[in-house]
Amino acid sequence: MKRGLADLDVNGRRVFVRADFNVPLDGDAIRDDSRIKASLPTIRDLRDRGARVVLASHLGRPQGAPRPELSLAPVAERLAQCLGASVPLAPDSVGPEIERLTRELAAGEVLLLENVRFHSGEEANDPAHVRALARLADRYVNDAFGTAHRAHASTTGLAHALPAAAGRLMLAELHALDPIVQGPPRPFAAIVGGAKITDKIALLERLAATADVLILGGAMANTFLAADSVDIGRSRAESAAGAVARIRSSVAATGCRLVLPVDAVVANAAADDAAPVTVGLDAVPTDAMILDIGPASLAAYAEALARARTVLWNGPVGVYELAPFAAGTLGLARLLADSPAQVVVAGGDAVAAAQASGRAEDFAHLSTGGGATLELIEGRELPGVAALPEG
Repeated sequence: MKRGLADLDVNGRRVFVRADFNVPLDGDAIRDDSRIKASLPTIRDLRDRGARVVLASHLGRPQGAPRPELSLAPVAERLAQCLGASVPLAPDSVGPEIERLTRELAAGEVLLLENVRFHSGEEANDPAHVRALARLADRYVNDAFGTAHRAHASTTGLAHALPAAAGRLMLAELHALDPIVQGPPRPFAAIVGGAKITDKIALLERLAATADVLILGGAMANTFLAADSVDIGRSRAESAAGAVARIRSSVAATGCRLVLPVDAVVANAAADDAAPVTVGLDAVPTDAMILDIGPASLAAYAEALARARTVLWNGPVGVYELAPFAAGTLGLARLLADSPAQVVVAGGDAVAAAQASGRAEDFAHLSTGGGATLELIEGRELPGVAALPEG
């Protein structure tokens, strides 16, 4: 396991904390502050131990140049509310003025740097930029699991430039996901939804080889149904016959049980005022779209999951953000919340659905990782994790 905060001498030290504050915004309003709240245990631990905390994060994709609409100002304001303490926002993330601000911090005080991706050296992991960031601190903590799959200056470079450790969130993510990667308690079931199979081919191939049950939903399932010559009308699907064949071959070779929907909620448009109808898969109208699973599919999922000891859920099984097509995904969330299995939820949409179900506290783990989580499960090395020393 990676070195943690307890192994780092932080009293009176400037500690650079790479957090993941890449939150969704409506103008200056934060729509979901989950990532900010997830960082609080690490920040509080460091403050309690007398550290001078220098927080850093990216927000959006500014392409290496300042963009006012991607400023971390709303994050600084929300952090201050959560901590009950002042969290000033630095005007930049590097430079003499920023170095002065970090030197002037008192024990327990917090400074938030401006968006680190306002500099091209961040994503390039440029050595000169790493040195500029290293001048801001004496210690380094990576608590941004969500960006651990990026080899950037603030996610990997600094881990080699300063005495480093993993933050509480980083360790919690690794602890929760390690059984999925190394071999979970069986039976192991995986549920994969969402829109695009091409984004998840590696994940599906890995799960087909390691899971006992693989359940598909959403447009992901449409692609498999279309490959089976099911008439899916105008439903979203991809031309991915080769990928479908490979995954089916792997399932057949390992004995994994593949579960697809058996009915569907359809409509002529994905809209709040749509008139949904539940039909069997042999009766999808040619001018309609499959936008959710039906109750028979949810029952089939429940039967397939009944004996599972470990479940991984990634991706919704319908267009859950629209009320007429939310029942399948929210029903699945409640089914999993009631399950005695250890349920790990990965990916922003699945996590949002778990939260929308009102049962978020009943899941073993809601991962903040997104792409990092999927790459770890696929068996890939995450640069931000690999750069941290072992405990």
